[in-house]
Amino acid sequence: MSLAAVLVTALVSAVHVPVSAASSSTAPLPTQIDSGPAVHHDTSIPLRFIQPAAPQTTPSDEPPVRDQFLPQHPVATAAEAALQPRSPTRAAPSPTVNFNGVGQGFTGPAGNFTVSSAPPDPNSAVGPNHVVEIVNSAFAVFNKSGTAVYGPAQTNTLWSGFGGGCETNNDGDAVVRYDSIADRWIITQFSVATTPYLECFAVSRTADPTGSCYRYSFSHSNFPDYPKLGVGPTPITRPTTCSTARRSSGPRPARWTGRACCKA
Repeated sequence: MSLAAVLVTALVSAVHVPVSAASSSTAPLPTQIDSGPAVHHDTSIPLRFIQPAAPQTTPSDEPPVRDQFLPQHPVATAAEAALQPRSPTRAAPSPTVNFNGVGQGFTGPAGNFTVSSAPPDPNSAVGPNHVVEIVNSAFAVFNKSGTAVYGPAQTNTLWSGFGGGCETNNDGDAVVRYDSIADRWIITQFSVATTPYLECFAVSRTADPTGSCYRYSFSHSNFPDYPKLGVGPTPITRPTTCSTARRSSGPRPARWTGRACCKA
């Protein structure tokens, strides 16, 4: 198996409830395979030399007015019983460094950031020398002093020159993780504005998130909504939300090699 097989596999596995613990009305979810080898992979030039991609006018993943699709909050008729009447007496420790991240009015090397979609879906990861933050469908790289060293940029910038939906679509739901065992950065984002549905991976070749990346795309038959990424000592898992239970996973390589991905 390729040492890069951690990104390789997208096996859809169901959680089976033991018979003794299951009620008569509980049936196991179906097991389904909804992916396989990477449909495309390459190695990018260093991110620091890539021009940020142009913003897309309409994000494809979120409705224009999201709140109209959500349940409306009822009007309160009585005081909230769980509301604290006074503030805690002990304050949280002061942060070592405090700086503004990606948000309305944020300015970095690539210019100003403007909020264009909601909800923000913010997530970030911290490494030895950098902080990488993703908000909506854009990201920025900071040093540990809080200075932006790259961005703000559309997340599909990571797949510039890669081709296909990973490059042309900037559909959001991106996730960033720092792999402290391999000393690498991993960023994923789905492509769902066009078919086939794709899950796009960018894995830094070194501990520098502004350097070169190994890039992969995996095809899905079902809409791989709201994917997440977990990094552990042995597997890397990527659950998604869809009509069937889904969990993509694979064994951890000793190092990232950028070779073609294969099924685990």
